[in-house]
Amino acid sequence: MQIRTTAEGQPREGTKHDWRAQARSVFQGWANREGSAYLFLAPYGLLFIVFIVIPVATAILLSFTFFDAIQQPRFVGLDNYIALLTQDATFMRNVLPNTIQFAVIVGPGGYVLAFLLAWMLAQLPRLPRAIFAIILYSPSMTAAVAMAVVWKTLFSGDQTGYLNSFLMAIGLLREPIQWLQSPQYLMTIMIVVTLWSSMGIGFLAMLAGILEVSPDLYEAAAIDGLNSRVQEIFLITIPSMRPQMLFGAVMAIVGTFQAGAIGVTLSGSNPTPQYAGQLIVNHIEDYGFLRYEMGYAAAVSVVLLVMVLFFSRLANRLFGSEA
Repeated sequence: MQIRTTAEGQPREGTKHDWRAQARSVFQGWANREGSAYLFLAPYGLLFIVFIVIPVATAILLSFTFFDAIQQPRFVGLDNYIALLTQDATFMRNVLPNTIQFAVIVGPGGYVLAFLLAWMLAQLPRLPRAIFAIILYSPSMTAAVAMAVVWKTLFSGDQTGYLNSFLMAIGLLREPIQWLQSPQYLMTIMIVVTLWSSMGIGFLAMLAGILEVSPDLYEAAAIDGLNSRVQEIFLITIPSMRPQMLFGAVMAIVGTFQAGAIGVTLSGSNPTPQYAGQLIVNHIEDYGFLRYEMGYAAAVSVVLLVMVLFFSRLANRLFGSEA
């Protein structure tokens, strides 16, 4: 655009006013077209920044400091990460192997179980499907109460415990076993309880995705010679519900890595007996809220965040739109 000038080479008085008017006109046009959308997104954006971005950024910054919640944080560089990988024997010998074992079994196991149950429910009429979906989903909402009432009573270490009472009644035990205090059984019980309560929002998303698959696809496949339910699942159902599969995978990953409270709730102590059920989340709580080594706990939380991001990206590669 050519700028109008006076004989002395200075911009005319009306040029600056014209530029401001054009900028105001462009802004008003943008506000009319997209302003309402950003206005509706503003509350979510504010909450996301306050409760996600700022805490994560703070944890990353604290991970490079020594902070005991009393004195000012003191910058120590990578010392926390070096200590975590080279000096924390509990983390390398117990916590990390426990977390990997727990995640490998509960994550894929709960994910596959959620899909299979959702697929079986999709074959039922509407009323029975709704009833069974509520039954399967309810443990994920009442897991803490159920662990305190049902599972701790079932695995109680005295003769009144249901499992001990049953095994002693049929002659398999002579004296009760401390199931929740025994390093031999604690991890297995944690896995069973977590799988029982893993039918959460990811399970409902898979059920909705299966129900959304068009019946015409199955009819067309049957005409083309596809006559196996297994082939239908892998060739039609799963490819047609990739978004729900991705959402279920991410929810399973996040839920698995944040399920550290289960071992503490069942055993009643942190650390768990002989660190048998100690997961990364418990390690963070141990150093952060029991020993008040906030900087070190922040470094462990950053490592956990990296693990969650890695497996989430892996799930995105498997079920994302580019896969």
